Amino acid sequence: MSKYGLDQESSSTSREALRCLANAFLLNEPSRQTFVDLGYAPKAASKLKVDNHDDEFLISRMLFLLTYNTKVDIEALVKDRQLADSINQHIARHAKDFSKSGRRRSNANPMRDLAMVETLKLMFNITYYPDLVGQFTPSVEPLINILVHHPLPTPPLQSPITYILNALLNLDFKAAEKKTPMGREARTSPLFPYANPEQVIDRLISIFDNAIRAHSESELDVAAAPLCTLIRRVYELATPQIRSFMRWILLPRDQDRDRPLGQGETLASRLLRLSCSPALPTLRENICSLLFELSDKDANKFVKNVGYGFAAGFLMNHNIQIPSSAAEASSLSGDGDASTGAEVNPITGQRLSAEERDGPKGDDMTEEEKEREAERLFVLFERLKATGVVDVQNPIQRAVEEGRFEELPD
Repeated sequence: MSKYGLDQESSSTSREALRCLANAFLLNEPSRQTFVDLGYAPKAASKLKVDNHDDEFLISRMLFLLTYNTKVDIEALVKDRQLADSINQHIARHAKDFSKSGRRRSNANPMRDLAMVETLKLMFNITYYPDLVGQFTPSVEPLINILVHHPLPTPPLQSPITYILNALLNLDFKAAEKKTPMGREARTSPLFPYANPEQVIDRLISIFDNAIRAHSESELDVAAAPLCTLIRRVYELATPQIRSFMRWILLPRDQDRDRPLGQGETLASRLLRLSCSPALPTLRENICSLLFELSDKDANKFVKNVGYGFAAGFLMNHNIQIPSSAAEASSLSGDGDASTGAEVNPITGQRLSAEERDGPKGDDMTEEEKEREAERLFVLFERLKATGVVDVQNPIQRAVEEGRFEELPD
């Protein structure tokens, strides 16, 4: 079958044989090593140079499967059979398929996206070889163009978007920088196009926002983690102007402080809720790291931006010492919000004026709700007291000592 697939000149016969081989590799793992032992892996890599979506789909899938549990020499395939060059050429061709309106430049062909996905999966696995990452720098700009102009599926984190994001994760964005137009000395990155520097990060954040709204938490933990990591990488390389833009979108704004942080429907509020979700062990850590980096990795700014209630767990888990200035900012009088100068509750992040306007809500609560709220507050105050950051007596304990605590019958 390998002979018919890779030594046969007839394209129809070769393609049918390749389909059989791809299915065999998927269903029978030992067949992959047999294929490698017969010396056909280099021939498969050479055949990927063909400009045909059907052949691209089949060959890329075969080579992708060969990266699992075989002794194939990927580095030799890249060096001797120009495997990286073939992948770069396919990515560039896929990028040309899209216009800036997000529509195909030619008639739709489902095999194009299927072939692109298999090539992206192969590329992602190869970029785990550190010495080979630089071979795929030419694909950075085409991949970003596809990401920006490809129509988003509903929900967004599915093929091919997830594979585009994964393929970008390991690439060297610094190496992809080019000189700016008109012969200037400065350099520009595909992440921040000269004509519209905010375009790419705006697209990434839009995908993130749509994903949080459309996907269940069980789907988000795996699917959204690479996207969050990519956003963090972009922030690390961003200019001060782009960083300011990202902080404005991703961190709580003044309107979010009308209520305790995390209770609104803005992207910042949703991120805060996800950052402490027990159902998201991978994504919640990634989100907390993103919010910490948006705060310049400064514990004091972090507490001010998200409130001590959301910041405490991350800081304690990472053994990050809170400076004395944070303790002062966490006093009951709060600290001024950087955007408005309003005093803010350091625990909840809500403006103190908004707390006073809302007034007590105890009359609207059932007895069970009051009891649960009292227990929650008791635990919260005890945790804060244990950190040593806030020196305050638990109000429930004070009520008991002053005889204001009433034991209710069952």
